[in-house]
Amino acid sequence: MLKKEEMPECPVAITVQLIGSKWKLLILRNLRQRPWRFNELQRSLEGISQKVLTDSLRSMEKDGIITRTVYAEVPPRVEYALSELGETMKPILDSMEKWGNEYKAMNI
Repeated sequence: MLKKEEMPECPVAITVQLIGSKWKLLILRNLRQRPWRFNELQRSLEGISQKVLTDSLRSMEKDGIITRTVYAEVPPRVEYALSELGETMKPILDSMEKWGNEYKAMNI
């Protein structure tokens, strides 16, 4: 999680720093529906490399936006889900979806 002294002054810049990459936003889009496994996420995100997905998930977990749960099964199962903090981002994602649909409907 970012410390206060590491955060930019601008609140929009803080948000961009946490979720501003294309891949992080698309990962969050998926996780707002349900928990996902790594391979499911990779298949659903056409063009993402394993390294970028791993780095993005680790970064979002470190920032407290998602959780990583390892189940003691054979073979081991790992699921990623929105954390309590991540759940507070749903309205942002909902607004982005609404705006995107409205833009698409304008036929520009």
